[in-house]
Amino acid sequence: MKKIVMMLAALLTMALSAAAQVPPPEPYGPVPTENQLRWQEMEMYAFIHYSLNTYTDQEWGFGNEDLSLFNPSDLDCRQWARVCKQAGMKGIIFTAKHHCGFCMWPSKYTEYSVKNTPWKDGKGDVVRELADACKAEGLKFAVYLSPWDRNHPEYGRPEYVTYFRNQLRELMTEYGDIFEVWFDGANGGDGWYGGANERRQITKDYYGWPETFKMIRELQPQCVIWSDAGGDRGDLRWVGTEAGFVGETNWSLVPREGRLTKQLLHYGAEDGELWVPGETNTSIRPGWFYHKTEDEHVKSLSKLMDTYYKSVGRNSCLLLNFPIAPNGRIHPTDSLRGIAFKRMIDEVFKDGVVKEVKRPKLKNRSFVISFKKPTSFNRFLAEEDITQGQRVKKFTLEAFIDGQWKPLRDELVEDDDGLTTIGHRRIICFPTVKATQLRFTITDAKAEPVIRKLGLYLAPEITADIADSGMKKSSGLHISFSSPMQMMIDWEQEQTFTTFRYLPPQGTKDGLVTHYTLWASSDGANWTKLASGEFSNIVNNPIWQTVNFPAIKARIIKFEANRLAEGEHMGYGDIDIY
Repeated sequence: MKKIVMMLAALLTMALSAAAQVPPPEPYGPVPTENQLRWQEMEMYAFIHYSLNTYTDQEWGFGNEDLSLFNPSDLDCRQWARVCKQAGMKGIIFTAKHHCGFCMWPSKYTEYSVKNTPWKDGKGDVVRELADACKAEGLKFAVYLSPWDRNHPEYGRPEYVTYFRNQLRELMTEYGDIFEVWFDGANGGDGWYGGANERRQITKDYYGWPETFKMIRELQPQCVIWSDAGGDRGDLRWVGTEAGFVGETNWSLVPREGRLTKQLLHYGAEDGELWVPGETNTSIRPGWFYHKTEDEHVKSLSKLMDTYYKSVGRNSCLLLNFPIAPNGRIHPTDSLRGIAFKRMIDEVFKDGVVKEVKRPKLKNRSFVISFKKPTSFNRFLAEEDITQGQRVKKFTLEAFIDGQWKPLRDELVEDDDGLTTIGHRRIICFPTVKATQLRFTITDAKAEPVIRKLGLYLAPEITADIADSGMKKSSGLHISFSSPMQMMIDWEQEQTFTTFRYLPPQGTKDGLVTHYTLWASSDGANWTKLASGEFSNIVNNPIWQTVNFPAIKARIIKFEANRLAEGEHMGYGDIDIY
């Protein structure tokens, strides 16, 4: 008997030894770099938009804004960092220079910076203060540097590219470790340009991105590069919208060659040759910079959770913007909403209805989670081991209810083509069910699936908290089109007006007004020009556009489209006049 036991022990030892020698699966297709893996694990980090725009109440500065405007009374970068940390953000990307060209650090290459403002008698450095605040709060730090510069006289010429790289070198060498560099895709157009006041266009290879990216990788070897500006693909891609969601199908792959269309940006490419995951960027408010009129339009908790599920829950990272108010601090409403957001995420995912399954053993590409008694749940989480590549193409979820398997679908997907792609993390949301089992089945994959984790959760119901702005629409008006590019709003009797608001058509560029002129008249024959200009960034962020002007008495307002994004007839989603 003793010999038999010894033989069994020896066989068991041999079996365990053989199992230990089984090599891990070979990676399939492109895989992430160490930098990309480190970035993906961050999951959420903050944008901070702050510049002269904050004091001119606009989204895009023209480049000729008065430097004396920048003199915040209570600028506190430590407050920014604390709020972002409490909101669950793992780092901060700061707008060191936006399109207006104003530098939030004392760059030695331009006079258009904080060194020539009243703030701290020109001795301040917002980039330095925020980098130090992030370090103190245990957050990672990153910078946004606009390639487009509406202030610089040499923009559009070779001299500007040298200037741009010099500024980038300052940021890469003087502020410690940088986890990401963010290059906006807005390039070329109207600007002050040192007083030229003209429109300048650039070629797609103007910036010489490969050389610029090489410099970044030498100076900050652990940094990832975000870019939709062309040239080198970079490490991360835009997802084609600023509304806060990526495609329900989301491959972290893109083609090596060719233009990245909105389709490729939003969904990736199943057979792409490069690993370039999508970063989902959106703002906690309608705009990117602070506007007092948006104090009552901070995203609700339910909207923020919807954004989380459609970004982090769809194999992406979430870059959530917190604009800085004129006093130099994050507004209390934004702060409280951000903190509530983090608490809700913790409440949903801190404890599952069952213990999370690590490295599940799939049988026929299927895994069943069983409960001792009927259990309620409404969230499912799956993660692939992306170090082995992204493999899963399609899967199903079924709940065993009253003795039969019933399919579950993602309630956040309008067109149900089944459940597709997993990647780093996929979260499926469905109405609460009470079941004794949950079955997860992979129905299609590029290679044998390598699942890292499965989880099941019960999220509480959230009551939508949409705030009323307090602004009332005028009634009794008549809207007509005098031409395909002109809208007439007639009250039939004189009113006093100060504000015009335009909501562009949603989901299409056709008819979307990018440049406008507003006129007023009391008789339809004599017209007074109220305002004209550009709705900055309206194509990528089609939100309400507000135009304020001195109070005027008139009967008719004429809204004229000087330029459309696409099409030949102006369109609109809604119009408000106050």
